[in-house]
Amino acid sequence: MSYLETTNDLYREAALTPDVGLCCTTNPIWELPGLKIPKIMQEMNYGCGSTVHARDLSNNPKMLYVGVGGGMELLQFAYFNRQKSGVIGVDVVDEMLEASRQNFKVAEKENDWFRSDFVELRRGDALHLPVEDNTIDVAAQNCLFNIFKEEDLKRAIEEMYRVLKPHGKLVMSDPTCEQEMNETLRNDDRLRALCLSGSLPIQQYVKALTDVGFGTIEIRARKPYRILDPKNYPTNELIYIESIEVAAIKDSMPDDGPCVFTGKAAIYFGNQDYFDDNKGHVLLKNQPLAICDKTAGALASLEREDIFISKSTYHYDGGGCC
Repeated sequence: MSYLETTNDLYREAALTPDVGLCCTTNPIWELPGLKIPKIMQEMNYGCGSTVHARDLSNNPKMLYVGVGGGMELLQFAYFNRQKSGVIGVDVVDEMLEASRQNFKVAEKENDWFRSDFVELRRGDALHLPVEDNTIDVAAQNCLFNIFKEEDLKRAIEEMYRVLKPHGKLVMSDPTCEQEMNETLRNDDRLRALCLSGSLPIQQYVKALTDVGFGTIEIRARKPYRILDPKNYPTNELIYIESIEVAAIKDSMPDDGPCVFTGKAAIYFGNQDYFDDNKGHVLLKNQPLAICDKTAGALASLEREDIFISKSTYHYDGGGCC
């Protein structure tokens, strides 16, 4: 049995018998005005964060969500696009698709604005998306890509890139781990399916996105997730796993490499009203400006005593310049 078959079996069981403890999400179940999330959807929230951000979802975007879970984030996405088939949900597990269909019926009763046909469910997998090229404004996956091994991860990201429109966004939440995991953990198919042992270091995760062609990466949040300890897992040391929320934008790749935002800011505090590096970056006096890591490096190389550059906060909510 392949590791993907193990994964499918695990989530088939989770669809038939909801497992509240399957994933330990670090986000509260937030509800917008007029949006009520059914209890069954909350119990089947098998993510490790959130991919729903209001600033991504203006002007009725066409949305894609891969790995439907109990349908909670599909419902949240539909809140922003109340049109027939405005949101596409893709899953390879028939039982999970059927569970979502039933959960949408509950959601219809609890939300007078919602209709099940706002979400179009399609059977398919992340490696072969049943979606046409350049048709999606916002694509998302939650706690799925960390399961994939290297070649499959590359393929899954390529598929997301293919279906996105130019300047479209891929919004993700996944576990990450900066510590080295031993081969026993890495090769345990069930632990990989449980979104534990497939966790990558953030730098490697970002590189997988930029290698496919995403020109802008935003790391929006970085939060505690799980501990693998010697008493319960095949490891000689405690392994700390975090979850991150990331957006990858289908922008053209800059000549000098991708723009990766990790929550750094620059503050100019010199004698003038502003500082202009003549490369598109204008720092107003005493006003923090979000900058990408590439720009942070370029400003630091100037060795000015009147520019402060913060460390990465791994929290980025837009704005700034690159």
